[in-house]
Amino acid sequence: MAEMYFTHAPDLGELYHVGDRVEVFCDHDKNNTRIRDWLEGVVVQVDPKMIAVQFKDSVYLTDGWMVPDHVLWCPKTSNQIRPSKRKTRAHQKG
Repeated sequence: MAEMYFTHAPDLGELYHVGDRVEVFCDHDKNNTRIRDWLEGVVVQVDPKMIAVQFKDSVYLTDGWMVPDHVLWCPKTSNQIRPSKRKTRAHQKG
């Protein structure tokens, strides 16, 4: 097995984790119209430099192609991704 050397320890204090709800500023459909706005999705993968976010709605690449699996990849440092502002609903008993 090849040895790996690191100049510093991996950052364990990641801002995003798998399962987090986030918003991405991207092209998507809303009311049968294509718009560019914030859309909520779920983080499905976190790599050293990129984050994969999956959406329920159709999303598009900047060159116009629809993403068939509804997953967009964003750089971790992008200003086009942010934690979701939507509050989660508390589960009601009864």
